[in-house]
Amino acid sequence: MRFGILGPLDIRSCDGTPLDPGGPRPRALLTLLLLDAGRTVSAERLIDGLYGDDPPAGAGNALQSQVSRLRKRLGLDIPAAPGGYRVAVSPDDVDLHRFERLSREGRRALGSGDHAGAAALLQEALGLWRGPALADLPNAGPLVARLDERRLTATQDRAEADLALGAGPALVPELRELVAARPLAERPRALLMRALHTAGRPAEALAVYEETRRTLADALGADPSPELAALHLELLRGGGPSGRRGVPAQLTRCVGRADELARIGALLAEARLVTLTGPGGAGKTRLAIEAARALPDVCYVELAPLGRGARVTYAILSALGVREGFHTSGGDTAERLLAALEGRELLLVLDNCEHLVDEAARVTGLLLAACPGVRVLATSREGLGITGEMLLPVPPLAPEPAALLFAERAAAVRPGLLTGPADPADALKSAGGDRDRLVAGICAALDGLPLAIELAAARLRTLSLEELAARLGDRFRLLSRGDRTKAPRHRTLHAVVEWSWELLDGAERELARRLTVFSGGATAQAVAAVCGVPHPEDLLASLVEKSFLDVTDGRYAMLRTIHAFCAGRLAAAGEEDRLRAAHAAYFLRLAETAEPELRGGAQLPWLARLFAEHADLDAALRHLTRTDPRAGLRLMAALSWFWRLRGIYGERRTLALALLDAVGDEPPDGLGEEYVLCLINTVAGDGSDPREPERVARADALLTTLEGPLRLPHLVVLWSVAGGPARAMEDRARSQVGDDPWGVALLGLGEGFQELFAGRAEAAEAAFARALAGFRGTGDRWGTANCLDPLAMFADWRGERARALELLDEGLAHVRELEAPEETADLLHQRATVLLHGGDLEGAAAHYARSADLARATGVPDKVAAARRGLGHAARLGGDTARAREHYRSALEPYAANWFSRGQSVRAMVGLGRAALAESLREEAAGWFGRARALASDTGELAEVAEALAAVAGDPEEAARLLGAAHGLRGALVAGDPDVAAVERPTRARLSPEAYEKAYERGRSLRSAAVRQR
Repeated sequence: MRFGILGPLDIRSCDGTPLDPGGPRPRALLTLLLLDAGRTVSAERLIDGLYGDDPPAGAGNALQSQVSRLRKRLGLDIPAAPGGYRVAVSPDDVDLHRFERLSREGRRALGSGDHAGAAALLQEALGLWRGPALADLPNAGPLVARLDERRLTATQDRAEADLALGAGPALVPELRELVAARPLAERPRALLMRALHTAGRPAEALAVYEETRRTLADALGADPSPELAALHLELLRGGGPSGRRGVPAQLTRCVGRADELARIGALLAEARLVTLTGPGGAGKTRLAIEAARALPDVCYVELAPLGRGARVTYAILSALGVREGFHTSGGDTAERLLAALEGRELLLVLDNCEHLVDEAARVTGLLLAACPGVRVLATSREGLGITGEMLLPVPPLAPEPAALLFAERAAAVRPGLLTGPADPADALKSAGGDRDRLVAGICAALDGLPLAIELAAARLRTLSLEELAARLGDRFRLLSRGDRTKAPRHRTLHAVVEWSWELLDGAERELARRLTVFSGGATAQAVAAVCGVPHPEDLLASLVEKSFLDVTDGRYAMLRTIHAFCAGRLAAAGEEDRLRAAHAAYFLRLAETAEPELRGGAQLPWLARLFAEHADLDAALRHLTRTDPRAGLRLMAALSWFWRLRGIYGERRTLALALLDAVGDEPPDGLGEEYVLCLINTVAGDGSDPREPERVARADALLTTLEGPLRLPHLVVLWSVAGGPARAMEDRARSQVGDDPWGVALLGLGEGFQELFAGRAEAAEAAFARALAGFRGTGDRWGTANCLDPLAMFADWRGERARALELLDEGLAHVRELEAPEETADLLHQRATVLLHGGDLEGAAAHYARSADLARATGVPDKVAAARRGLGHAARLGGDTARAREHYRSALEPYAANWFSRGQSVRAMVGLGRAALAESLREEAAGWFGRARALASDTGELAEVAEALAAVAGDPEEAARLLGAAHGLRGALVAGDPDVAAVERPTRARLSPEAYEKAYERGRSLRSAAVRQR
């Protein structure tokens, strides 16, 4: 038998003959039983359905009688069951249950893209309706309403399937009726909009949206849903309902991302979820698009337009071309999505997940679990947090690709700006050094962020490179014009960062703005102390996850663009002054704690820590100079030895001059040492400041008033560099150093140099050896290396070159650990000299070149000149006169002329080297020899002068005599083999032993004369 309850009750025998169950009560009873065909229906429910709220007395007996009549009249099997009755028929024999089955199957087919199958199933289901459902059942209002909703859903599903099959124009009348019947329902309106669009009536489709917006606003005070708004935007852009969205085409070339693209490909081969993370503007979307472009089956889903709380599933269905029906039930949507992706091999690109990260994670997890052929490439400012997720942070562009991107985008808006070939890379190279540096500076100031670089390049329509670079301090106003086709949050730099800011909670925003008080990043310990946030690790981790901070080796830092944005928020919050004071106090404590540690075995970790905090230490010093000069003096004094060890001169003199002006002409009480160090830090030694001698004299006078032992014994070293080594050996220095082991070793080092300058070799070497033992006892690598340098020189003079190299290599190991560039340059120069004496001209030249590079980077021009002179010697002795002439010329360029530079004697010996290149300069060389002899600082230097003059001499015998004189000078100084200039051995070979001995004695007399002269 067949039963129909979707309309008046209809009963048919197997041959189609209609059957009559009787009057209203039997019809209502049978309808109630058929609603749960094959299952027991309780007696209470049956009585309630038949009689409502007023059942008669003996209702149970009456029910039993009604069931009995139905059995007899229709021949139905209606067995009694515990507590009720059931009709023994198959659910599929009842039109209602068949409708529900067909509509479910139709929806599933629609979700999988089988539009023809869906249309057929849904049409069959809807064909079962013959009128209002449950017409013979009184008191069934709520149930009838639910069935009507199911019928409406099926109708809309069938309309959607028909739309996909091209039946849009024919559907318009039916859909208008649906809209009229349910004016507040959005799905019928969406279907009507799509049908009108398909029918070639786009204006009417857009008008439907405007009508919907007004209707919802008037009736509910609400806006259209994000789904309907997204459809409206799609139709505005000319999109249609056909097919899936592929990867968006790009109008420009992707620059500088080859490594990242290769990494994404490798990750997608081994993982099913890869998330590209990074700050706004880093290029995550572009990178995902480029990676997806090479794959065969890709669905790109843009999530940025969706508001918070919007359904990610709808966006994916729309991108797949499977239209979700504006349901309120998320379960149906998820079911359709899974059906649509079942059995497919697909890469799903979910772009811009950050504002929907929880919902995106939920949907992604569901898809990955149910659809093994699906892989997901997501972009977000934080990871989705799913097990198995592979995170790939997208870094800013490196300097070279950043400059190339800038050049390429600049060429698009102003082709003549970077002159040169058509290729932007070649154009950039041909633009010249100044423009190259300008472009590099602009890209660095913008953190290498592709979006910021593109926005900056676009401003070149009206600005020069110089103007653009000068205005980057106000970057958010400068970069406020972008591509009109981009989403609003990607049109300006401010909008990009503000989007990220809005995703932070209150505590995260508070910490983010306070972190801008740091100039160079911060440790969690510093954050806790300065920002007033105890145990900030969780908040910092959250900011890292949201791409607001980077973390490297425990240090948290912001990109400059984000830093500038958050700094504005700090100023607006009125917290800046308080935090600057806390920042300065913290770094003063840090520097004063580190200062004594820099003179012992713990100097390496403390040097590393101070170097990491260098930018913040300078910022703290500038702040204290303005607000608390006494504390500023303490901080500068604590940093002075650190600056010397690391060769950090930079703004040292500028900072010291500003602090001196703030403090005044007299040292504050109890800060005499600190004041003298401030005076020393103002000394440049290049003659550029006419008031420098006055400050040096002032420092010298104040130093005599300081009673020992000094709290800051490195003052002695820095003063000897600024004022000369003799001052460091005065009795006051000994009393000021006291019995501090480091200070005693330091005095031994100074004593060694004094003995060396006086020509007392044995005493000098012994002093250096004692100082070496003392520094090794303290664990100080700087002092150890500075003792090994002269000890290696003595070994070289004795011809013990293997021993000299051994000592120098030990010293180099120490200064490289310290990352002390000036000392490294000194030791490399000394090693080059040993190699030169041993005849290894190539090795010597390589060492001189490295020494020159380090000295140049450190800003010590006299050491650059000395290294270039050595390069000239190596080239000359190797027969390359042209190269030697160039090296000698470059060595005569301007350099510092303080006491330590030996500058004038360097000039003299360079002149001798140049003269050696041509006999015509013999007369000039004689003049240089006189100057060099008068200016030489020590006997060893006099020997070098004599060797250089020997190379100039036109007469071989005279040259040999001069060489003998040189050996005499050194031989008188150092016991052992006097033949210390093996590189000049061919010259000596021309002289008889008797003549050489006479020359050697001449050298001894020269040495004596030099000592007497001093």
